Order: sequence, then structure tokens, then C-alpha cells
Amino acid sequence: MTNDLSALHWWQRGVVYQIYPRSFQDTTQNGVGDLAGIIAHLDYLNDGTSASLGVDAIWLSPFYPSPMKDFGYDVADYCDVDPLFGDLATFDRLVAEAHRRGIKVIIDWVPNHTSDQHPWFIASRSSRDHSQRDWYIWRDPQPDGSPPNNWGSFFGGPAWTLDPATGQYYLHQFVKEQPELNWRNPALRAAMLDTLRFWLKRGIDGFRMDVIGLIIKDQDLRDNPPNPEADPNLPPNDLQGRLLHVYNMDQDEVHDIIREIRGVLNEFGDRCGIGELWGPLPRWVRYYGEQSDELQLPFNFRLMYEPWRAEAMRQSVDEMEAALPDFAWPNYVLGNHDQPRLASRFGGQAQARLAAMLLLTLRGTPTLYCGDELGLENGIIPPEKIQDPQGKNLGAARTRDVTRTPMQWDDSRYAGFSMVEPWLPVSTDFATRNVAQQLQDPTSPLSLYRRLLWYRHQQPALYGGRYRPIDVEADNCFVYVRETDDARCLIVLNFAAEARQVTIHGEDNGTIVLSTHLDREERVTLTSFTLRPYEGVIIELEGRV
Repeated sequence: MTNDLSALHWWQRGVVYQIYPRSFQDTTQNGVGDLAGIIAHLDYLNDGTSASLGVDAIWLSPFYPSPMKDFGYDVADYCDVDPLFGDLATFDRLVAEAHRRGIKVIIDWVPNHTSDQHPWFIASRSSRDHSQRDWYIWRDPQPDGSPPNNWGSFFGGPAWTLDPATGQYYLHQFVKEQPELNWRNPALRAAMLDTLRFWLKRGIDGFRMDVIGLIIKDQDLRDNPPNPEADPNLPPNDLQGRLLHVYNMDQDEVHDIIREIRGVLNEFGDRCGIGELWGPLPRWVRYYGEQSDELQLPFNFRLMYEPWRAEAMRQSVDEMEAALPDFAWPNYVLGNHDQPRLASRFGGQAQARLAAMLLLTLRGTPTLYCGDELGLENGIIPPEKIQDPQGKNLGAARTRDVTRTPMQWDDSRYAGFSMVEPWLPVSTDFATRNVAQQLQDPTSPLSLYRRLLWYRHQQPALYGGRYRPIDVEADNCFVYVRETDDARCLIVLNFAAEARQVTIHGEDNGTIVLSTHLDREERVTLTSFTLRPYEGVIIELEGRV
């Protein structure tokens, strides 16, 4: 191993696995997953052998005390655990058990808004003169009584709600029970930074920071301009979808705040800051910081929105690689709790397998979403069972519940997730698509993920090597080399529904060490070899390409 690879941080070498606690494992038999359920399956995630999935870090979606208007993203107390999920003692045991297995723990942090039941907001709305009034964003109505500006909520309707008692509107870009914090107030800023320290002192290894680019708004709260390319078929109440997000997010002043946040992380050593961000690449890349002093990993969602074409995927990767400063470490995400399941989004199980190889062989840190390793598809949620406020307000087609259905552990009733009816319906395929079944099937999606993760961990070219794209004549194939000074792997991904004959110019040979079909390990001549429909292969190279 070269010196620079040996110096990689854990968050550079590792693979992150997102757990949605409500949907992972219910141990209290109330239909909702909990922290004890996560502890019960830590060996599945990584028991130190190739029999486990083999992830290096877990990211937990919110478990804070909450009225659950947005399922924990409406935080009523940043420094505790909701009784639904357990208590602080259970959380401490989770961290200890994870660390005993070499698993890092990342938790969600929600800096943009709280619950309207948070003591800070209760105090803030009590009087215009309260010392915490300015901890939230309050504004007078316009002369006609309408909201202060034209901003809309991401969940539908206006982003402002009038408080009759004090005669002012408060800002909320999500549900009305999620008032937004005023990060321009120094006292609020100090209090929020202390919530980071609370969890860091309990031994956590990093934070995934929810909508971090929203925390600073335009000082004057100016109207957003209309979006000339807005979908004309948007629901009538989708106000924000009709606007360009010029003044409600990604303000230049946010970077000063993020540097303060990074300073708190640095107080505790090698901790990782991951940020949920969108926006054009030149704006997005700024969140690394000009001196590598902001986020270690601004989430890169770009591949999630690309069409299923090799050229589009390669262009997205190449553009990001070109945009990164030398110090910046890339990362990729293909699934999470807010987006349709990748097997549904990309067209089927074969495509999902190829996507897994893409995600786990690109340069940088990959994040997996729980259940994707089983090839879970979008759940079917009857309209009367929709829980997600986005789906309730903007229509069933917009519900995120489809990707939050319970984890499928076995073929027992409710898929081994619970012994009572879960908070969301279990997917109908649970009897054949579950962990117990796939552990016994050497060609299952779970077996593919285990093999990919195992190989990635022991191959320096994959966890730390350079990325170099390769031009080929085969249509709809994405080909690239991952290499160090001592090891090289060629990744060949066929995005087509037909077989492809691939030629890599030169005289080199190589050995296929892994195929997405899990049925192929053989020496090949790179001047001519064939990939089956939607097949991907990893080839260890013998010479130079």
C-alpha cells in the first residue's frame, strides 16, 4: 500500500449504510422499528467476516423526541431519544456494540428547523419580546395580510403560517409544524453547535446534516423568481416547484456557518460531516471549503437523477471528477429514504445489480440504503395508508413511503420485522425476497453486495485508487480503470438490454474476478470479450491499458 492510501481516513476507505430506524427491526412489538432492533442486526451488517454484508459505517435517520409530523425530522429535543425508539442508554449501547465490530456511527442532525413543540419555539412564539423570539424567522404580513414573500413549502402550500397571538408569520419550508431556525442569531447558533458536542461526547463518529444548504436565507427574504421550465402539470398547491430557489437556499453566508460546524467536529478528532445538498456543480463543490475546511462529504446525488444510459452516467462522473479540488474526496449515492428504490427507478433487478457494481467501484465513498442490497422495489401503499406528509399534501404519486417499507428479514408474517402489523405495509414479495432466503442463494442480490464489498475492502485500487475513463466503441457501455501504482482494475458496465462485444485496445489480458451475474471468473483477452445484457464485470489487469 502506498503512503497516501495508508493515510486515508475511515470515511474515505469505508462504505456507509443508511438505516431508517422506523423500518429496520421492531423489538417492542408496536409496529415501529427501534434502536434495539439495530443492535440485534449489527452482525448482519459486519461481524468481521465475509459472511456479513461488510459495511463500515451506519447512518441513522432521526430518532429524537418528536411529534412525528415528518417522522423525526421535526425535532422536539436535539439531545435525547424518543421513547418510541428507546432511550439514551440504548443509544450508548448501540454505539458501543457498533464500535466493537469496527462499525462507525453517523447520526442525522436537523439544523434547518425544529418541531413547533420544541421548547425553543414555544418560547419564541409566546411573545414578540421574548429573548428567543429571534431564534426563529418571524415577519410581519404584507399590507394586505398575505405572507411576507412568495416562497412555497416543499410539501405544498405557502412556506409561511400566521401566528394569530403575535400577529406575525413564521417561516417553514416543510410542514407547518417545522418552523425554521434563524442561524443569523448568535445565541441560536451557539446552542445548535452545543447539540453537536452532546452527541460527539457520546462517541459518535459523524453527522449527516439535513438540508444544510437551507440554513441561511437571503437577508431581505426577497421573492423567488418564477421557474420558466416548471412542469405545467404540477399540483396547484406546489408553489415552490414553480419557483427558482434563488433566495431560500445556497446563500454565500452559509459557508461561514459550515466552517464553524467543521470546527466543532475538529474538536473531537477524526469525525465526518456529510451534508444534504443540491444545486449546480460549481456551487455544490464550494461546500468542501476553499481550504478543505467545510464538509468532508457534500452528498453527491447526481447519478440518482441521470437517465439509464452509460454516456449520461460517465458524463456525470467525469464532470464531478474535473470539478473537485485536489484535496476533495468524491462520494456517490443511488438510494435513500426520500427517493424511489433504485430497482424501480432504473427499470428492474438486472439494472439494480449493475447499479450496485457502479456505486461500489467508483472512486470515493459510497452510501447504500437499507434494503437495496436485497433488490427491494417500491412498496405498494394504498392511499388510505399513506403516512408521508409529502404524499398526503401533493398526491399519492409523490409519497416517499414507497421506499420506507419494512426491512424484509425472513418469510414469516410481516417479514420478520415485527409480530404485529407494521406502520407501513410490508412489500408483497417478502416471502421470496428476504435476508434469510438470499443468504442461502449464491447468486442473490445480497450475495452480489457481499462479494462487491468484500472485494472492495481488500483491493486498494477500488477503495483508494485513481479513476480513469476508457473510450470504447461498444454502445451504452461505461468503462473505467481504478488504479494505484501497484494494482489496477478494469470495470466494464453494459447498460444495454442486449449483449455487447467490447474491445479494449492494446495487448493486455486480464482476469474477470467478479460479474454481476456471479457466475463468471475467467481469464479474458481484452481485444475482444462479450458482456451479457445489463452485465458488469471487474477485471484485474495484467499490463498497462
